[in-house]
Amino acid sequence: MLEAESWVALAFLCFLGLLVYLGAHRKMIAAIDNRQARIKSELEKARRLREEAQTLLGEFERKARDAETEAQAIIAGAKAEAERLAAEARLKAEDFVARRTKMAETKIAQAEAQAVADVRSAAADAAVAAAEKIIATAAKGKVAEDLLARGIAEIRQKFN
Repeated sequence: MLEAESWVALAFLCFLGLLVYLGAHRKMIAAIDNRQARIKSELEKARRLREEAQTLLGEFERKARDAETEAQAIIAGAKAEAERLAAEARLKAEDFVARRTKMAETKIAQAEAQAVADVRSAAADAAVAAAEKIIATAAKGKVAEDLLARGIAEIRQKFN
């Protein structure tokens, strides 16, 4: 009889023949080809996703730069508006102070004019009183009364 190794070799060859007869080699090649195609499609999909991610990253970076530029423009506009408002407020305050100063000067001038008028009136009254006393002691009767009335009328016309 043949040795055990020979039987094992013969059984192995029979097994291989059976596999070839049943087409196992075609099925294995087809499975390997299918797996290769699946891996290839996954790699292609990963490449597309990577490209899309890079495109999105570039777009987001551009949008971030645009947003930064817009923010700088908004800040510059706000600063300009604040400066304009400050200048406007300063002008309004200066105008207010000038108006108040003018009003105070006008009131002072009116008070001075009133004081001068009051002093003139008091001086006229004192002059009239003094003239009355002098004329009353110096002149008597109808002449004194006419002189006194005429003098008082002249003084009042002069100071009023």
